[in-house]
Amino acid sequence: MKAAWFNQFGPASEVLQIGEIDTPVPAPGEVLIRMHTSGVNPSDTKKRLASFPDLLDHGAVIPNSDGAGIIEAVGAGVPHSRIGERVWVYQAQYGRLHGTAAEYVSIDSNRAVTLPDNTSFVEGACMGIPAMTAHRCVFADGPVEGQWLLITGGAGRVGHYAIQWAKLSGATVIATASNEEARKHCFEAGADYVVNHRSEGMVDEVMEVTGGVKVDRVIDVEFGANLPKVLQLIRIGGVIATYSSTVVTEPCLPFKEMMFMDLTLRLVIVYAMPETAKREAIEDITTALENKWLQHRIAETYPLDQIAEANQKIEDGGFYGCVVVEIG
Repeated sequence: MKAAWFNQFGPASEVLQIGEIDTPVPAPGEVLIRMHTSGVNPSDTKKRLASFPDLLDHGAVIPNSDGAGIIEAVGAGVPHSRIGERVWVYQAQYGRLHGTAAEYVSIDSNRAVTLPDNTSFVEGACMGIPAMTAHRCVFADGPVEGQWLLITGGAGRVGHYAIQWAKLSGATVIATASNEEARKHCFEAGADYVVNHRSEGMVDEVMEVTGGVKVDRVIDVEFGANLPKVLQLIRIGGVIATYSSTVVTEPCLPFKEMMFMDLTLRLVIVYAMPETAKREAIEDITTALENKWLQHRIAETYPLDQIAEANQKIEDGGFYGCVVVEIG
């Protein structure tokens, strides 16, 4: 089969290779999927840049955890009725070497989720890290109906779905954006209000929107950089759910201030989510897709031969939506 892989860390254009390797055979409990698409996320590019230094100890890595395709074969213990099923895949390149940037992936059948006919394979490649992370951030600490949610970076991959999950569940959403294009995307996703997180008056803007009431929860894309403002905006007993902190990679916490506010700090990454949380996310994603409740934003698609360019797109930033590799 045709696949992309890397066997050393470094820039995408230098270390990503494309060629022919053996097609995997599904082990017991696994399904063999003919991949149509592979989603590229920041965690995938960071792995290639050595965020896990021991990643290559056991061989070359086929990158990317998300994707979508059609089941072509099943291992022992998996119903043959799954053959021919359209599926989206998550967590393919975690705790194992072979991700979705290949013509075929063999993976635990629980990681291959039915993809409704009304959802494209390109859209299916966005359901893993972006949609599941957003779901966990919004719902990990109970219902949000009637609450004020502040979602920073609302036009980003996760923020886009977080706005939608929150609105579907009856929350009032204040999103942040740094320019007019991002502001437009936030409103299109369903945000009730949008403020500029780069503005010196951001805190006052939010408090004006809420009528002086502090927000119940914050879903944050830049935890370390945003924390000082967040602490001015969140209520006592509130929840901060964060999935990234790239500007300030090792934040210093004002422990006493946060403790006396009785805050809950939730750090979210799909790979480590409890299986129960994954199942809950999958159930809600399936229902939302079947009913066309979610909108998807695709920034760009690339052929497999241009996977290095897709990786560079993620690293360069400055765009809105998912980056997807089409396998062929």
